[in-house]
Amino acid sequence: MLKNILLRNFKCFEMLSMPCAPLTLLCGLNGMGKSSVFQSLLVLRQSIDQSTNGVFPDELILGGAHADLGTGVDVLYEEAQSDTIGIEIQHQEFPKPYSISFDYSRADDRLIASTETESNFQDFQDEWATIPPIGGDLFYVNAERIGPRKLYQLSETNARRARIGIRSEYALSYWNYRKRFRLSKDDPRRTNQRTRTLSAILNDWLKSISPGANLVLDSIPNEDSILVQYSFDRLGDVETRPFRATNVGFGLSYTLPVMISLLTPPGTMCLIENPEAHLHPRGQTKLAELAVLASKAGVQILVETHSDHFLDGVRIAVRNGQIPPEQVAIHYFERVEGKSKISSPEIDSDGRLSFWPTGFFDQRDKNLVQLLVPRT
Repeated sequence: MLKNILLRNFKCFEMLSMPCAPLTLLCGLNGMGKSSVFQSLLVLRQSIDQSTNGVFPDELILGGAHADLGTGVDVLYEEAQSDTIGIEIQHQEFPKPYSISFDYSRADDRLIASTETESNFQDFQDEWATIPPIGGDLFYVNAERIGPRKLYQLSETNARRARIGIRSEYALSYWNYRKRFRLSKDDPRRTNQRTRTLSAILNDWLKSISPGANLVLDSIPNEDSILVQYSFDRLGDVETRPFRATNVGFGLSYTLPVMISLLTPPGTMCLIENPEAHLHPRGQTKLAELAVLASKAGVQILVETHSDHFLDGVRIAVRNGQIPPEQVAIHYFERVEGKSKISSPEIDSDGRLSFWPTGFFDQRDKNLVQLLVPRT
């Protein structure tokens, strides 16, 4: 798993060094740079996917299957003292980081791989070829994912290659392919001793996040489509008939790609934006528990969140002993004197934070103060 991400002159960062854990939370106000961290990994991956050697990219591809960041000038830090962008990732088991730099070409507004880093190519080839985000399976759940649809696209090719699309448009296709797979007997994401198929496990978690809901998938091969429906449990009676996704709450469809990514095989890396979107606070807290258990199962998860309920779900899981505190990293992104920086409170075994940065999920307390102050 990654243990650190270092960026130089990338978008809003002159310099960023961000420690990573099996579960890493990126928090903070809008426009502070959280998404930029994800984008650095995504453009690196799509550049490698399009490279001739499969590990070392000739240039940083800014528009592709994972992200579209515009042109070179859009990515180069505005006040950069040099025209070089650096991306470095450190794996916990490798002595040497994957480090690469790109020189900005003002002539054609591109980012070309620096010749001085090209000599290190052989060092990366064997170590990183199957390790995310360079190789292996990388899942990105965009904040702007598709909502309820009458039909979803069916793509066997994307499903087998573990690709869910830039807007999660193939997430249901991937799940239709994977739903009969089984988790190992000791996988912590299993909901009970008898349930091992992914289909049953997802529905059990779906019931926890949205009580009584059941996912029903039907592929329509002649149309290369998937019909997504939901039925609901009724106390003391049979469940309801299935209802189309377009006739059910928006939150269920929006949450599915998140849940699917959290049920991927060990060794996968998941980048998830706003898992809490359109979801009730109870569901946000339960979704955090699933993220915790997925990280214990060997999936590395980086989450960008604005939800104190999701954060609390992680803290509760630590307090309940579901995950050791050292396997969680929390970073608060802010701007100080116009420059982006992070603060990183540590979490203890009771779920308490070592410090609480100003502006870090403190709006609820500020609102309560306004509500409780006596009227004049």
